[in-house]
Amino acid sequence: MANNIAFFAIHADDVQRARRFYERVFDWRFEAWGPPDFYLITTGSGEDSQVQGALQGRLEPLEGRGMRGYECSIAVDSVDETAHRIEEHGGTITLEKSVIPGVGWLVKFRDPEGNEAAAVRYDREAE
Repeated sequence: MANNIAFFAIHADDVQRARRFYERVFDWRFEAWGPPDFYLITTGSGEDSQVQGALQGRLEPLEGRGMRGYECSIAVDSVDETAHRIEEHGGTITLEKSVIPGVGWLVKFRDPEGNEAAAVRYDREAE
């Protein structure tokens, strides 16, 4: 696996306002999925839509220590090995290995600079 960015999430205080912005500026398409105020994003069309994303309500208010920016998910062959390498090279695991049924296994981490991301082993059989 090439360790490419495979998924991103945009956190928003006003999900509908953010949706309108990305629809109008980038022609992205949104599909409601899962919990309220959660949308899957298609950023391109046909072969051009290699990176998928999500728009979701912010988990913590901006005035707190909430997520700012995009949360990228990096496709990996082994979540366990990647988690080990993250810690080995100065990162911190912020969400231990977890399963998203029908999607795969993931860990979330903070790099040495404080940026947050996820590493995912995609597996449609995951339960």
